[in-house]
Amino acid sequence: MTAQPNADVAALGFRVHLARDEADVRAAQRLRYDVFVNELGGDGPLVDHDNRLERDRFDPFFDHLLVRDQARDGAVVGVYRLMREDRAREAGQFYSEDEYDLTPLRHSGRRLLELGRSCLHPDYRGGPAMFHLWQGLGAYVIDHGIEVMFGTASFHGTDVARLAPSLSLLHHRHLAPQNLRVRARDYQDMNLIAEADLDRKSAMLEVPALIKAYLRLGGCVGDGAFVDHGFNTTDVCLVMDTARMTERQRSMYTGGPAA
Repeated sequence: MTAQPNADVAALGFRVHLARDEADVRAAQRLRYDVFVNELGGDGPLVDHDNRLERDRFDPFFDHLLVRDQARDGAVVGVYRLMREDRAREAGQFYSEDEYDLTPLRHSGRRLLELGRSCLHPDYRGGPAMFHLWQGLGAYVIDHGIEVMFGTASFHGTDVARLAPSLSLLHHRHLAPQNLRVRARDYQDMNLIAEADLDRKSAMLEVPALIKAYLRLGGCVGDGAFVDHGFNTTDVCLVMDTARMTERQRSMYTGGPAA
């Protein structure tokens, strides 16, 4: 895929595009409701249960990336929220600043992009829809000259003891470098099990697929987790420095050699 994030990209029955109007945003919010509220038990002050829309005050400041399945009358089967630093200034903050101190990123002088609310319809997990979502993201990154991507990603549930092996593995093996190491505000230590005592294979199996995808792209995690009882998740902050990506990693989300 070439770097044309503002144009529709159709391939293998899928179409990837940015939301153009309120109807597109509502379609994204409807899929988010199915996944984050119905499936995962989340909630929030602006969630519209009557109309089955998962939404918050930041939605107007994000670009919404949609994947549609043309074989299902263009149904939205995957979504992503994307917020550049200029839009964060309009919103007053990045979404994830409620959970993490982003000072290292803000002081980096790099062009930042916050990622969030990524989800797929259950029928499309493990298939090509995620690949097309990544390609749409890659095109957006190239178009806007983004240098550092970041955002919270979640483990389902708030039982830290159950998540301890996976959180410890992320801490020991994937901690962000000091210059990009954001820190959880309501700090939950992830260094819960000594690395020598970890069953690394078992611990990685319990890491959600989205987090593993970020790690394959060269992503790393901030210091500490954030336990979000309202959304029924335990969050980590993932950071990806595009300058540190290998050519192979870069091709995973651009669909071809690095520009």
